[in-house]
Amino acid sequence: MAKIPTPKSRLKSLRTLVAYHQHRYHVDDAPEISDEAYDSLLKELRTLELRIEGVASTVTTSVGGVPRAAFSKVIHVVLQWSFDNVFSVTELTEWEGRLKRQIIQADVVVPLITYVAEHKIDGLKLVLTYQAGKLVKAVTRGDGAVGEDVTHTALMIHDIPHQLTAAVDLICVGEVWLAARELTRINAERRERGEPPFANPRNAAAGSLRQLDPAVARARNLSMYCYDIDAFEAGTSKLVPPTTQLDELTLLKKLGLTTNPYAKVCTTLTAVQSFYDTWNQKRHDLPYGIDGVVIKVNEVSTQTLVGYTARAPRFGIAYKFPAEQVTTVIESIELQVGRTGVVTPVAYLRPVLIAGSTVARATLHNEDQIKRLDIRLGDTIILQKAGDVIPEILSVLLDLRPKGAKPYRFPVVVPGCGGDGTIERVPGEVAYRCVTLESDHLHRKRLYYFVSKAGLNIDGVGPRIIDQLLDVGLITAAPDLFTLTVSDLADLPGFKTKAAENTITAIMAARRQPLYRLLAALGIDQVGDETARLLARQFGTLEALRAATGTDLAAVHGVGDIVATSLSTWLNTTRNKKLLDSLLRYITIENTDDRTKQTALSGKTVVLTGTLETITRDEAKDLIRLAGGTVGSSVSKKTDYVLVGSNAGSKAAAAAALGIPVLSEAEFRALVA
Repeated sequence: MAKIPTPKSRLKSLRTLVAYHQHRYHVDDAPEISDEAYDSLLKELRTLELRIEGVASTVTTSVGGVPRAAFSKVIHVVLQWSFDNVFSVTELTEWEGRLKRQIIQADVVVPLITYVAEHKIDGLKLVLTYQAGKLVKAVTRGDGAVGEDVTHTALMIHDIPHQLTAAVDLICVGEVWLAARELTRINAERRERGEPPFANPRNAAAGSLRQLDPAVARARNLSMYCYDIDAFEAGTSKLVPPTTQLDELTLLKKLGLTTNPYAKVCTTLTAVQSFYDTWNQKRHDLPYGIDGVVIKVNEVSTQTLVGYTARAPRFGIAYKFPAEQVTTVIESIELQVGRTGVVTPVAYLRPVLIAGSTVARATLHNEDQIKRLDIRLGDTIILQKAGDVIPEILSVLLDLRPKGAKPYRFPVVVPGCGGDGTIERVPGEVAYRCVTLESDHLHRKRLYYFVSKAGLNIDGVGPRIIDQLLDVGLITAAPDLFTLTVSDLADLPGFKTKAAENTITAIMAARRQPLYRLLAALGIDQVGDETARLLARQFGTLEALRAATGTDLAAVHGVGDIVATSLSTWLNTTRNKKLLDSLLRYITIENTDDRTKQTALSGKTVVLTGTLETITRDEAKDLIRLAGGTVGSSVSKKTDYVLVGSNAGSKAAAAAALGIPVLSEAEFRALVA
């Protein structure tokens, strides 16, 4: 059995691992984990340091990496800082509270505080020094005190003027970035030369600046936005030193430097949150990557008043977008039995916030997935969620594995299965299934599915009500639902007269159903919503479907042998025949017109990803079907289009990799019009 690490041993292991990944990111420009996963580890380390040692270490207070020996070292005239992060509006409010308390403690009257919100660009920090308007030095952040002289490559960036519009002395700070389209081009060229591709635009930008040959940087079309002034002497220019952050941006632009056009003054945190929400939705429309917004106090006098901590300015904060990768710990692994008897391993996790919601469990899919990732109890894992993709375990951080952790073994008996609870491997698949498919647990699961949105969609009737009805004996099978009356429900706990009436009304409304919905509600293995629609469209009536042979079923495009065998077996089992006959005493199958108009989507397969703005995903699916198309669940070479909304996940990336056309919401609406 794995030995649960003590908080002190966990802290020690974390500190070593974080220091390693800091070096890989800041010095080698070759990170092995995502920024988000690193942030998650760093946050846990800081919490443990303060709880156990009462003070932060150099690992958690460092702002960068040690300068490389290949470049000249430059001592920064002004120390370079890194902003602390917050991940929620609660943490943002707490930051503002600390800021205001520091102002009060300073016993200085400060007028109304305003903020400037700016994009947090995923690039490489660069410090530019101008003397009498001429660029004399460009230096990386390094460790905050000492950086690398990369003037020779910085001169190749078109956004960096060699001469300012005025003969001023200036030290300014900005972010060097690479456009996503440029990364695609560069990586294609690197693959042709047999070189490894860059993992992301930030790595490519950093690698380009840290070239001995400036021609490499020139060929990579780097860009830079300046966002801060560290030192300014007007000289004979008569320019006025800036008194606000917005003034700094205006002055930088006047001097000929490029600034980001989206900075905004906000008088309240509500306005900051609005800015944040807007760009969280629109960030994928930008040519550069952003992982949040930076909020700074606008007034320079207030910035000076509150100052800095050991590693970060008190007057600013980085408000990160909901992380799509985090780290957490597997606390237990349990097996869940689904309605068809398939056994799925589920990891129960230390609760963690990811993509805006708290997650406490994740599917492990099957035994092969557990073996491939070598997942063990107590492991620290990287959890990923992108767009519409459900959270999945991406990898295990082996350096944090508890001593004595043993490989997970599937049990041979699982509670919830029928008979003695034994399970067996499904022939030709990687899944396990109950040997005996009759048990109270499975029966309840099938009824839950029958009334769910994926089934008959009986409004207000869910697992809790199904359990009540079964426990008191009011129902034993699905057809019994349609025999219930208001008086049957009135005496049940939680049912007042109005609630009982609403439930019966919803059940009665479910008596009329299109064929595809009844087929889906039956919970037949391999027959979900899309397959049910294909069958209904092909056969038209339940009678024709019941009369079809296995060969007839397999011949339907999109069905195939496996689905046909499962459906044929179900339809020809005596118990299921009786169930279907009983249901038909209460349910009327509506003859819907499944004929579709000829459109550009006729016969095409469309996969959806991301959040749509003007219609719901279900509405989009219906439009695809009405247009003669089929809704796909995953991207493959057989996919014709991918409809992409905001916060799109891995499906959009898969489409790009396979060269599959991507549709915006507007383009999609035009195709189905």
